[in-house]
Amino acid sequence: MTAVRCIDLCKTYRQGDQDIKALDHVDIEITQGGFVCLSAPSGGGKTTLLNAIGGLDIPDSGEVWVAGQRIDNLSKGDLAALRLKEIGFVFQAYNLIPVLTARENVEFVMQVQGVAPADRLQKSKAILEEVGLQGLEDRRPAEMSGGQQQRVAVARAIVSRPALVLADEPTANLDSKTSDGLMELFVELNENHNTTFIIATHDQRVMAYAKRLIKMLDGRIVDDIAQRAA
Repeated sequence: MTAVRCIDLCKTYRQGDQDIKALDHVDIEITQGGFVCLSAPSGGGKTTLLNAIGGLDIPDSGEVWVAGQRIDNLSKGDLAALRLKEIGFVFQAYNLIPVLTARENVEFVMQVQGVAPADRLQKSKAILEEVGLQGLEDRRPAEMSGGQQQRVAVARAIVSRPALVLADEPTANLDSKTSDGLMELFVELNENHNTTFIIATHDQRVMAYAKRLIKMLDGRIVDDIAQRAA
C-alpha cells in the first residue's frame, strides 16, 4: 500500500533577485511502513519536500498524495482535518505548550479531535509509558531535559496512531546518546505499529537507521538507496 506519492513537484522561492528551485520536478513513492530519511545540504530541498508532504507548504505544480488522497488541492479546512487524522509532526524545536504538563500536551491533539476525557487520559498515560516517560506525566516542559521534551513531542505525534509521521531534524538539539535513543524509539514504533516515518536530516547517525535514504541536491533527488530490509 502506498503511504505517500509525489508527482512532478516543483516549488520556487524568490530570494533577492534570484529564483531558487526548492523542488525541481520531484517524483517519489513511499510504501506504508516505510522508514525513510531525506538528506540534503542546507537549501537542498528536504524540508520543503517534507512540508509539501505534510500539507504545510503547497507546491507550485505537481501532485501530493497521502493515504490515498490528493492533498495539494484541498481546502484549508479539509487539509487541516486530514493532517489531524493522518499525519503526526515532530519538529526540531519540540513546539510543546509551556504551561501544560507532558500529559496535557499529549492530550491536546486528542482534545481537538473530540476524544472523550477518560479516553484521552488512558491513551496519554499509555503512550507516555511507551516512549519511556512513565512517572513524568505531570512535569511541564521547563522541568524536563531536551530528550524528554522531544519524547513528549513524539508521544503527541503518535498518540492517535497516524498513518504517517514527519520529523524535521528531530535530533538537532540532542546529544548523541539521546539521539540514538530517539531513533531506536522511532524504529520500534515503525516496526510495532507499521507507522510510516519520513525524517529530514543532515545527521549521518540518523541516516544509518533508515530503511531507505533519499539524497537531494538543489531541489532534485540525486540518489535513492535501500539500506536495510523493509
